[in-house]
Amino acid sequence: MKVEIISPSETLFEGEASAVTVPSKMGAFTLLEHHAPIVAILEAGKVSLTNANGELQEFDIKGGFTENHDNQLTICVEL
Repeated sequence: MKVEIISPSETLFEGEASAVTVPSKMGAFTLLEHHAPIVAILEAGKVSLTNANGELQEFDIKGGFTENHDNQLTICVEL
């Protein structure tokens, strides 16, 4: 899936990922390829993703929101 992780000041990640785990207000959850559309509020924690090379990348966030549709995931975060 195409993933973009952005903050007000920079783009943290833009590329392909096979799995992304986010810390939502309702509990952490993982999005995989072709996940159902979803919008969620994020709380402080780690966003973890497995990139196209199979490497794990993690980003510490203070909060934000995420939107997923048509196999495109956008994560707007506060650092």
